[in-house]
Amino acid sequence: MAVEKRLAFSIVQFLRDQTHCGALNSDEQESLDVAIQCLETTFKISSSDSHLAVPQPLTDIFLNCLLKNDNITQPETSPSPEVIERAEQLKNEGNNHMKEENYRCAVECYTKAIVMDLRNAVYYCNRAAAHSKLGNYTEATGDCERAIGIDPTYSKAYGRMGLALTATNKYPDAIAYFKKALVLDPENDTYKSNLKIAEQKQKEATSPVSPNRLDSPVGTRLYSDLCPWTCVPQMAGGLGFDMASLINNPAFISMAASVMQNQQVQQLMSGMMSNAVGGPAAGVGGLSDISSLIEAGQQFAQQIQQQNPELIEQLRNHIRSRSFSGSAEEHS
Repeated sequence: MAVEKRLAFSIVQFLRDQTHCGALNSDEQESLDVAIQCLETTFKISSSDSHLAVPQPLTDIFLNCLLKNDNITQPETSPSPEVIERAEQLKNEGNNHMKEENYRCAVECYTKAIVMDLRNAVYYCNRAAAHSKLGNYTEATGDCERAIGIDPTYSKAYGRMGLALTATNKYPDAIAYFKKALVLDPENDTYKSNLKIAEQKQKEATSPVSPNRLDSPVGTRLYSDLCPWTCVPQMAGGLGFDMASLINNPAFISMAASVMQNQQVQQLMSGMMSNAVGGPAAGVGGLSDISSLIEAGQQFAQQIQQQNPELIEQLRNHIRSRSFSGSAEEHS
């Protein structure tokens, strides 16, 4: 019964994803809700049974099964104009979901478009971008490989492959793909920028490190203690998070105000400000004395983590979704 429960759990996940995509009317939504309740009752499962989850969404498993059939992956006839038009509509819906940062629904739309037109490289490449936004880098690289297999001259597929590989610290491979993208599109500034970032990360990963450098691995660890929701390599490359949306987040404002009431944090910050005002004469190197900075940061980070761990995770996801220049590129 374990296999049946896992299958039922995957079907329920698929149905829930459909209800969240906003493409259903009220009657259709209600029908899916009833179907979900029936499946959960019949198989005695619930959304909290995370141990029943499988690594891939049901749509991906279904599509991978289809792709094993050569008659499907290489159809002798093209889809009808009506099917192509519907596939394009689904792709455009997926693009709109990407703009709204509704990445799971974007994956669903691109997947439906792929099922209708299996030989369209754009659909795979766009789905790769959505997977990357969700942190599904294995799925992203797989989709990029399929896109490249269909159209070896599609520069965007090489660029998005480079992004996914950079995110998984496979810098030499990422560099190779960015260079291939530039061969196909030499004037693309996004590829140039991302290539420089990957080359810098590769250099940092292989060069001797100094604990006094904030952009070294040791410095990164120290800075992460100070600000757990940021990433020094991103900052070094001119990449950060959306400060405006952060300071306008009521939960963060409330949390920060509460943290600053902590007496120990106030004492640490006061000492740092005294050094800043007094200059080097007031302390050993003033603010260059990073140990006091790290100590204050650790206290601040611990307080934040204790008070609102969910917000910290949201901020980390916010950073990851803006890690590379490719995050702002248009979808085909």
